[in-house]
Amino acid sequence: MWGWQGWRPRGHISLPEPAPGLPPNAIRLGIGTGGRASAVQVDRSEVIKSNLNPVFAKIFTVDYYFEEVQKLRFEVYDSHGHAGVGTHDDDFLGGMECTVGQIVAQKRVTKPLFLKYGKFAGKSTITVISEEISGNNGYVELAFRAKKLDDKDLFSKSDPFLEIYRIDDDRSEQLVYRTEVVKNNLSPIWEPFKVSLNSLCSCEEKRKLRCVVWDYDSRGKHDFIGEFFTTFEEMQKAMGENKVGARTWGQPVGQRRGCGAPNSGVVVLLDLKIHRVYSFLDYIMGGCQIHYTVAIDFTASNGDPRNSCSLHYINPYQPNEYLKALVAVGEICQDYDSDKKFSALGFGARIPPKYEVSHDFAINFNPDNDECEGIQGVVESYQSCLPKIQLYGPTNVAPIISKVARVAADEERTKEASQYFILLILTDGVVTDMADTREAIVRASYLPMSIIIVGVGNADFTDMQILDGDDGILRSPKGEPVLRDIVQFVPFREFKNASPTALAKCVLAEVPKQVVEYYSYKAFPPRCPQPETPDSNLSSPQ
Repeated sequence: MWGWQGWRPRGHISLPEPAPGLPPNAIRLGIGTGGRASAVQVDRSEVIKSNLNPVFAKIFTVDYYFEEVQKLRFEVYDSHGHAGVGTHDDDFLGGMECTVGQIVAQKRVTKPLFLKYGKFAGKSTITVISEEISGNNGYVELAFRAKKLDDKDLFSKSDPFLEIYRIDDDRSEQLVYRTEVVKNNLSPIWEPFKVSLNSLCSCEEKRKLRCVVWDYDSRGKHDFIGEFFTTFEEMQKAMGENKVGARTWGQPVGQRRGCGAPNSGVVVLLDLKIHRVYSFLDYIMGGCQIHYTVAIDFTASNGDPRNSCSLHYINPYQPNEYLKALVAVGEICQDYDSDKKFSALGFGARIPPKYEVSHDFAINFNPDNDECEGIQGVVESYQSCLPKIQLYGPTNVAPIISKVARVAADEERTKEASQYFILLILTDGVVTDMADTREAIVRASYLPMSIIIVGVGNADFTDMQILDGDDGILRSPKGEPVLRDIVQFVPFREFKNASPTALAKCVLAEVPKQVVEYYSYKAFPPRCPQPETPDSNLSSPQ
C-alpha cells in the first residue's frame, strides 16, 4: 500500500459579486471523502470574512493510495457564525468533486463550483493545490573534525566524540547520531557518516540542531567540552560558499551558559553530500505520465462471443470479466494520463481483411494509431471488434510485451522521468509462448514499464505464477534474471464476488514501488513540473 504517502491540499476560491444590499460574505470551506450522496466530512477551513476571492490557510491532510479511486468533495458556504459547515444557518455557495489522483497528477486543479442538480454557481471557481508532506527526501553524508578542544584529562589529552540532536516542535531533543571516540586527541577527525534527512531534521532544513562535544569516560560519566547550535540549511549554505580550496565550515564550541569560557575549540564540517531519494509522488507531481495499454485475449478457447457461455459474451445488463478488469484498472490509470488516450490491443485472432492470425493488432483496426478516447473508447472498440474477428489462437503474449517495450525504449532514450507504461494483459489460459514471454519480460524489466496479467475464466493458471516472480526470481531461458520484479499475476475468479475496486487495489499496489525502482536505477530525477495554468481540463459538471 502507498498510504504513508500523505499530501496536503489547500485552496482558494473566486466568487461572483453579491447582489446589491446583501451583507459581505464570510466564506468557509469544507472537505469530505466520497461522492455527493455518500460524502463524509473530513475537515473544514477557517472563516474568511468580507472576501469574494478567499485564499484559505487551512491545510487538509489526506492519505494517498495510488491503487484506489479516492473521491473528494469540496463545499463552500457563506457562514453566519454559530453552527458548523453545512447546517441550515449557512448558505451553500457551491461544491466540486474530483479524485485525489487528479489533484496529485496535476498539482493544481481549478474547477467551477456547482449548485444542486449540476447547475453552475455563476462564474465561481475553486482551486486546489497539493504537495507531498511525508516523503523521506533521501539521506546526507557528513564529515566533521574539531580543532583545539579543551583538555579535560589531567594526565593525557581528551578523548572526544560528537553528538547531534534534533530539536522537535515540542522543544524535546532526539539523538540523531553519535560519532566514534577519538582517543587522546584535541583535534580529532571523525569518520564520515550517513543519516536520513528525515532523522536529521524531519526534512525541514531550518529545524534547529544541537551539537555537543564530550570527553569520553569509560564509567559513563562523560565530561562536557562544549556545544553549538546550527541548522541543515546553514551547513549547506556554508559548504556552497566554499567553492575553492578546502571546503570547511567551523563553529566555535561554546560552554553552556554561566560556565565561564566563551568557547572550547572549533568543530569543522569537512564535507556534506546530499543523496536524494525520490518518492512516487515526486515523479508524478514532477509531470511523469502513466500510459495505460490493455491487451485482450481473442483465442478460440474463450468460446463463441454470440453464445452466453462465452467469456466474450456481451450481456447488456452485466459486463463480462474482460470488461470488468479493463475498466477497474483503467479508472485508476486515467487520472495520471493528461490526454486520456489509451492503447488497446488484441491477440490470438484472425483479423480482416485477409483474416490472418495476429498477436498484436489494434482493436480499433487503425494500424497507425491504436489509442482510444478514454476508458469508454476502449470499451466501445472492444465491443465493436468482436463481430469482425475470428477467435483463433494460440495464446502468444510475447509480441505484445515486445511492442509496448519498443515504445518504452524510445521513452528511455529521452533520459527523463516523463512517461511510465503499464501493460494490462487479459487472458483466459496459460500462455503458449512461455520461453519467449520470459525473455520479453526480462528485456522489459530494464525499461519504464510494468506488466499486469489477469487470468479470466476458470482455467488452471498454476503455470502462470512463474511469471509473477513472487516465488523466486524470473529468469530468461538463458538464465538471465530480471532487473526488477515488474509482473503481477492474479486470477480474476479470486475477485469475482468482490467490488471492482478490489481487483485494481491488488494489481496496482506494487506499481509505485516499481516506478521508483526504475528511475532510481537509471538515476533519473523527477522532471520540473510545467508552469501552472489557471484552467484545467476537469471543468465539466459532475
